[in-house]
Amino acid sequence: MANAIRLPLEVFYERETRHPNKRYMVQPLPDGRLQELSWAEVGEQARRAANWLRSRELPQGSRIAIISKNCAHWIVADLAIWMAGHVSVPLYPNLTAESVRQVLEHSEAVLVFVGKLDDWPSMAPGVPDTLPSVGLPLRPHAEFSYLWDDLQACTPIQDDPKPAGNQLATLIYTSGTTGTPKGVMHHFSNLGFAASHAIELFGVREEDRVLSYLPLCHVAERMFVELASIYGGQTVFFADNLDTFLEDLKRARPTVIFGVPRIWTKFQMGVYSKMPAEKLDFLLKLPLLGRRVGKKVLAGLGLDAVRYALSGAAPVPEALLNWYKRLGLSVLEVYGMTENCGYSHVCRPGKYRQGWIGQNSPGVEVRIAADGEVQVRSGATMQGYYKEPEKTAEAITEDGFLRTGDKGEQDAEGNLRLTGRIKEIFKTSKGKYVAPAPIENRLAVHPRIEQVCVVGDGLVKPMALCVLSDIGRQEAANGTRGELEKSLKALLAEVNASLDKHEQLHGLVLVKDAWSVDNGFLTPTLKIKRNVVEGAYGPRFAEWQAHHDAVLWH
Repeated sequence: MANAIRLPLEVFYERETRHPNKRYMVQPLPDGRLQELSWAEVGEQARRAANWLRSRELPQGSRIAIISKNCAHWIVADLAIWMAGHVSVPLYPNLTAESVRQVLEHSEAVLVFVGKLDDWPSMAPGVPDTLPSVGLPLRPHAEFSYLWDDLQACTPIQDDPKPAGNQLATLIYTSGTTGTPKGVMHHFSNLGFAASHAIELFGVREEDRVLSYLPLCHVAERMFVELASIYGGQTVFFADNLDTFLEDLKRARPTVIFGVPRIWTKFQMGVYSKMPAEKLDFLLKLPLLGRRVGKKVLAGLGLDAVRYALSGAAPVPEALLNWYKRLGLSVLEVYGMTENCGYSHVCRPGKYRQGWIGQNSPGVEVRIAADGEVQVRSGATMQGYYKEPEKTAEAITEDGFLRTGDKGEQDAEGNLRLTGRIKEIFKTSKGKYVAPAPIENRLAVHPRIEQVCVVGDGLVKPMALCVLSDIGRQEAANGTRGELEKSLKALLAEVNASLDKHEQLHGLVLVKDAWSVDNGFLTPTLKIKRNVVEGAYGPRFAEWQAHHDAVLWH
């Protein structure tokens, strides 16, 4: 199977030869200018850097780290590492120094590329003094062993190195929702299998445009941006920073876009901050005007040219998908894991079934185990966890199926529905099991709830901890708390009416502080760390359960 798959570097060389002068990447610079790189320029810079890496005479397959926010030279460095015969180890650009050290030491990295970062001083102590560093063109003001210009002073390599399909390409460290990050090993054939199939599935073309803004070190962005650009030829625009995100989006006017549910919610909140939800909903219902209003809203977000919009990494509330549909944009759910290159299931256009993710992707086998766990097998399945054979054996069955840790079911058409995480399911003090994710999805439809975490391990009844959106918090502060509370009570009653008795919520607790990556409540991919939420608020659970208010302000 692996022989038939075209591998990333081979496909890159073909593109470089076929359209050397085509624009490949558009990078905003600190002075407001835009830097454009063609395929030939990217190839030449990668080849010069690869020559410099070769001159260091490192053992083949050495691990080389990349610590940077998304930028053009993140991808150029990755290509250079591969051309030189090494393994790239990307790190999240917002890790603590301790986490940086953990990954660098565990992966035995011999060199680190450092690029665009917001807070290098807090990360830098995690880089051992003995580890040589290379500063990329966009880099922090700091001392580095070498600069990108030093690498570019080398002549380009003259050969086209083609690593074997069964050669290790990258170690992708998981974002650590369940504790210590694990290094997922992917061969070039894994990346090639997932990318070549995905390109066919979505029909990504050379005229497509994508905005790169989710961390490139995460498997979804790596596949959807870096590998999709190599296999499909799309132009990659980079976002400058969070403040300029909307301008970056409008400049790129992407034709394909991938977002996590939190991003799709943020877009919606942004629209509601300019126009009240009730007014927009009323306008969208009007026959002819509704379509024009929807188009205008999408244009205002820079999403009016989108052919394909995907959402993944966490369940997305159905009401949110329906909201975008009314604007004229079909957001399709995609399901996958770091352990299978994010390539597993996706909803096909026109085949949407409410409440279900979609069908398994080409080349993916699926089965539901006796305990309800979804298990998948394909050419995208990882080789295992680096230096952790026991954890690898726990994750992959003897016949090669990946245990996803998700409970689910399939219908006759092959649609998959997730019903909860096996590890997240908790038991109340009455001995009844509760899956939090489906309940959280029902609560997240409220336009003023931005984040929600259902807890209940060992409690008489589960309860939901909620973080209000910015607008919700303003309303609460402006003395209109009564109206908000009334609608939240109605939501609670509606959700409880749809749940089994043992799942019904004691109440909603509105917590004051938003959960973010910076305060440790979210992973770098914006997933809620349940253990952190429970650790922070756990001491108050018994007190909150003693109250009989449906909505409690904490």
